[in-house]
Amino acid sequence: MPHLTRREFLRLTGLAAASLALLEVGCSPQAQKGTTAPALRRQVSTPTADQAYLAVAHGSDPAAILKAALDSLGGIQRFVKPGQDVIIKPNICVDYHPAEYAATTNPIVVATLVTLCLGAGAKRVRVMDSPFAGISPSSAYAATGIQAAVKAAGGEMEVMSPIKFARFDIPQGKSITSWNIYRDIMETDVLIDVPIAKSHSLARLTMGSKNLLGAVSNPNQIHSNLDQRVADLVSVIRPNLTVVDAYRILVDHGPTGGSLNDVRQANTIIASHDIIAADAFGATLFGLTGADIPSIKKGAEMGLGTLDLSTVKVEEVNV
Repeated sequence: MPHLTRREFLRLTGLAAASLALLEVGCSPQAQKGTTAPALRRQVSTPTADQAYLAVAHGSDPAAILKAALDSLGGIQRFVKPGQDVIIKPNICVDYHPAEYAATTNPIVVATLVTLCLGAGAKRVRVMDSPFAGISPSSAYAATGIQAAVKAAGGEMEVMSPIKFARFDIPQGKSITSWNIYRDIMETDVLIDVPIAKSHSLARLTMGSKNLLGAVSNPNQIHSNLDQRVADLVSVIRPNLTVVDAYRILVDHGPTGGSLNDVRQANTIIASHDIIAADAFGATLFGLTGADIPSIKKGAEMGLGTLDLSTVKVEEVNV
């Protein structure tokens, strides 16, 4: 048997481990039910009497309107406590459009969240997504401007490793009862969902709820019975805070876009602990209601959030 150097041995064992992980991730979701413990339930901070249930801020400065929206909710310290681990999940779907094309979350919004979380005492702030188009996650992180902005703010960009996906039960699931989800996203102290509001060829609109597909393996399989499966995932992933980036919105040819003619400057940030409420308000920017978007409606039917915004305190501010 030929002698292997330490470097060769580590390389071969690493490749073997990655291959086994990829096989695990790629297996049929129905064949592995119950192979991992049920999803952890993060505590979602509901508002006090003086805090908005949902906040909407308008203005020309994306950092300023984000801060104004969060202030209406009680500030970032309502969601992030000293010493906590934070993961921010933006939409970084492609590596061939900069932020101006409204296919990916605005880097200023993401970086401002990193700064605020660290300012609240977060031990660590990571930013991650699973881009579905382009050369690699790293190329998408760089091309969108998010990587540079996050690093300048003191955060970490993490490429999601195949070996970190694990099977989680979905007790309320109506179409799927388990799925492979990125373990760190399930186990982090604080999860902040930061989608961009844009059109989608299958879902009609994609915002907070559908953005969670970037946290799972085999997202193409979610597109079968898409609306219910998105709601099923929301029932276990449960972000502590959803911030909908509507500074620019993509009104047609989503989710990847490609023409500035399809981009509208909406100068808006929407924020809430309630992902369904945040998405429902986001729909109004397109002349729709939350009930017009099947995945949002399914989530409300499962009791995952508020669809009727007239029943909660919505605070709008201009900056």
